[in-house]
Amino acid sequence: MNLAFVLSGLLALGIGAQWLAWYLKQPSILFLLIIGILIGPVFGWFQPDAVLGDLLFPLISLGVAVILFEGSLTLEFHEIRQHGLMVQNLVSIGMAVTIAVISIAAYALFDMNLLIALLFGALVCVTGPTVIAPLLRSVRPKKNIRNILKWEGIVIDPIGAIAVVLVYEYIIHGSNSNSLMLFGKIVLVSAVIGFFGAAFLATVIKRYWLPEYLRNVFTLATVLFLFSLSNYAEHESGLLTVTVLGVALANWPKFPRHQILEFNESLTILLVSMLFIILAARVDLSALVNVGFSGILLLLIVMFIARPLAVWVSAIGTKLTTNEKLMISWIGPRGIVAAAISSLFAIRLQSQQPLNGVELLVPLVFIIIIGTVLIQGLGAKAVGNFLGVREPVNNGILIVGSNPVALKIAQVIKNLGYDVLLADSNYTNTAKARMEGVRTYFGNPVSEHAERNLDLIGIGLLFAMSTDKELNTLCELHFKHEFGEQNLYRLRLTQEKEQNERAQKQHSVTSQWLFGNETTYHKLASLVAKQSRIKTTAITAAYGYEQYTQDNKNAIPLFTIDKNGILRVVTSGFKPETAKDKKIVALVAEEDPTSKN
Repeated sequence: MNLAFVLSGLLALGIGAQWLAWYLKQPSILFLLIIGILIGPVFGWFQPDAVLGDLLFPLISLGVAVILFEGSLTLEFHEIRQHGLMVQNLVSIGMAVTIAVISIAAYALFDMNLLIALLFGALVCVTGPTVIAPLLRSVRPKKNIRNILKWEGIVIDPIGAIAVVLVYEYIIHGSNSNSLMLFGKIVLVSAVIGFFGAAFLATVIKRYWLPEYLRNVFTLATVLFLFSLSNYAEHESGLLTVTVLGVALANWPKFPRHQILEFNESLTILLVSMLFIILAARVDLSALVNVGFSGILLLLIVMFIARPLAVWVSAIGTKLTTNEKLMISWIGPRGIVAAAISSLFAIRLQSQQPLNGVELLVPLVFIIIIGTVLIQGLGAKAVGNFLGVREPVNNGILIVGSNPVALKIAQVIKNLGYDVLLADSNYTNTAKARMEGVRTYFGNPVSEHAERNLDLIGIGLLFAMSTDKELNTLCELHFKHEFGEQNLYRLRLTQEKEQNERAQKQHSVTSQWLFGNETTYHKLASLVAKQSRIKTTAITAAYGYEQYTQDNKNAIPLFTIDKNGILRVVTSGFKPETAKDKKIVALVAEEDPTSKN
């Protein structure tokens, strides 16, 4: 079989799976695993060991090294303290509880060496942002639940990787008479090479000894070189070295990690897309079947004992309600770290340290991944509804623009109790918004950086309110799939007031004009400059919308809020009869005599 054709085909399938995951808003790991299992053990079209031969092990090793470096590069120590007691406890006490329960269960259920059981517990203790984020967008849990789960996934990913590598190193080097000395030597070699490698990289990049276009590829070359150098200096120490390297750079003062991180994230997507299909194609279906009832029982213990126990212990001292803790307990899908590292370590351990249970690592890890992603993913909405901890809709609003009008609307939305995110590349204005308590993103909302860093969990509406007409258009096109065309709104600029239908359709999105056809940026800016105020009025059977408009002739209605708390934008298609039993939020100039109660 032509190797070039195979590799390019795997890449095409991997990127296709990533696109399908984006389109369906589901975790990409699910589609990658399905494709790998179908083309491998099911239909037999691709046999990785036979096709790749001697390239298989180096390919997996280097891929895992890059994945671990990219994950550890996100671990900033101050973030652990920054996101509340619950997150701190989940990534420390909760993680220890999870590892302990799963390890004991695996040891009791299978003929497995205790160290292998501990390695398995460390492998499957980690949730990750790649599986958590799509699930949160689909389920829409309440804000505090959402934030806890999101930051747990981000922070525990690299911490879990470190734990797994440490356990693995102890298994490899800790079973002879000089176990502690040898294990200590591994840790020391990894720490020294990783730290000095970080110092070298930080110095070279911060002092501009490299041109901008070489930074990313130089970093990648350094990571791979240090990985190989560490393995040469002390066998099997490379993975711990690149993990130390990433953590050191993540916390190095003023190191420009975001640019490096963006490149490595892109590379990781490329590697993961191929690597997971290869790993899934190596899965022995008979091994999955052979774990039988014990494997299913282990999955149930992971989901219904280990996870809830970790959550309840971690929640001591917090104000979380029982239903909130139950929802956090339900959502804990496993992902990239578990699948990638388990396959690599299984290959290594089978050839170097064939302890009892090594052959069970991969099938058990894949059962946990597939089971948690499918069961928790499919059942999360029903569980959230039953517990009453779901938001009725994605009511959060992304506002593009930081001009005075955009900032005023953002403040209104925030004061009404809804989630709002203001995005713009004007530093002064976004800083002002942030100081007033509005959540902000500084940068171009349609950039690659925004693609990775713009937190859209809970956000379901777009308000394109920039004074840059082209940016508004780009944002409508960019977020059309994310939010749906019916949830895109745009503030009409003065020069767009006479825009006809033909011009509207040039960018394939029909704009819904914010607050009606006659409301322009200039009109709102004038009201804001006159120290306008926000007035909220209840429309009832006794006080109808017609009476409201007579009493507030110069007011500009912005939103309606129904009895369920759902916020809707007033547009040109607003029907007065739908206002009954709702509150109307309007912008009214102070000097307008009709605005007085």
